[in-house]
Amino acid sequence: MVVDLSPRSSKRRGITNPYSMDKIAEMHEKFGREIRVFETMSLSASPNDAANKEEETEEFYEFTAEDYYKILATKKEDNFLKTRKLRDADLAARRSRITKAVIRVRFPDNHTLEATFHPSETIQSLIDLLKKVIAQPEKPFYLYTTPPKKLVKDISQDFYTVGFCPGAIVYFSYDVSKGDSSDDGPYLPEEVVSLKGLNFSDDKGQSSNPAQSEPGVC
Repeated sequence: MVVDLSPRSSKRRGITNPYSMDKIAEMHEKFGREIRVFETMSLSASPNDAANKEEETEEFYEFTAEDYYKILATKKEDNFLKTRKLRDADLAARRSRITKAVIRVRFPDNHTLEATFHPSETIQSLIDLLKKVIAQPEKPFYLYTTPPKKLVKDISQDFYTVGFCPGAIVYFSYDVSKGDSSDDGPYLPEEVVSLKGLNFSDDKGQSSNPAQSEPGVC
């Protein structure tokens, strides 16, 4: 999977401006969730950009599939001896340590929408949010992951179960098979795009930058 999480501009606006803070609060109240918007690089990036992209991918995937299988192999014998009760308890303990699912929705126009969910929330909650924030909510759409391209079909599953914790990237597309003539934008309305480049404050009052602090993906 080729993952590009670099904002197009390295300069981001802080939220010390009262207008910016009011704008963020307004969007939070309107959509019921804190969201971020930024742009990603196009597919025509230079080789140097591609190298940076690879480095950022490694930062984003703090816990990779390769890491998982290495750990799985070393614990294979131990896991075989565990009873189902112990395995279930171990799974519950590991699940309890994950407190959020940071989901990034990549649009065809290179805009990315980021929102944070609880791992026990379902994919339906992401669908509901998108219906509120996209520019054309009346048009049918679907989400998918890649590679390989795999549609997100069962929206009743929670983020932990589908492997979207602590973070994941999904891709957005209008569903042209359901009567719509094209997959053209706009995808996000201007009021949502206006959040682009704004940083959010964390619990310590410091601005949080997606380009520097990337969520992992399980």
